[in-house]
Amino acid sequence: MSASTRIIIADDHPLVRGALHQAVAGAVPGCAIVECADLDGLTKELNDNDEVDLVLLDLAMPGVRGFSGLMYLRAQHPGVPVVVVSGNEDRGVMRRCIDFGASGFIPKTTDMEAMRGAINRVLEGGTWTPPDVDLSAPADKDIADIVRRMATLTPQQVRVLMMLSEGLLNKQIAYELTVSEATVKAHVSAILQKLGVESRTQAVITAKKIEGDHMAGETP
Repeated sequence: MSASTRIIIADDHPLVRGALHQAVAGAVPGCAIVECADLDGLTKELNDNDEVDLVLLDLAMPGVRGFSGLMYLRAQHPGVPVVVVSGNEDRGVMRRCIDFGASGFIPKTTDMEAMRGAINRVLEGGTWTPPDVDLSAPADKDIADIVRRMATLTPQQVRVLMMLSEGLLNKQIAYELTVSEATVKAHVSAILQKLGVESRTQAVITAKKIEGDHMAGETP
């Protein structure tokens, strides 16, 4: 890796960002490190600079619900590797993150040297999860099907689904996304079709199924 390597740290806790900054600086000396505290800041940074080599993403920060931030990034910026750095060490959460396209999952309890090794592994094109995590076991078929369906959503459809999950009406979603209500309705129809459901309520329930009880310990 060279000084041209650019890594984004996305976490809303300053102390965590500081620790990750230290880990990244030790793993890739001289690299450019950008810090973001919410999804909007991260999205702006990625839109403004297409030369990003890695994103370290917290699962719980402003603008993110469950796996939605990861889903959005993988859909909007499929060429940028994403490693989830989380305080949630549930094996189901780790599996979902990898299923949704994360290149790795680093628990926040990971020691500094292991964290640096994980960062370098991913930058070299590999993947990383804690050594004691076995992701080879068969996944739940119903959940795997939902994950597969949700992975087909476009970036804008992911955002609309996130807002549906927050209880927003079409009019409110249109305002937030600066689009027409007709456009929002079209997105909702596409979401229902892709998820194989018949109503907004069912779409929200389906989205929550992949979170299940796994995300209960995830605090922003």
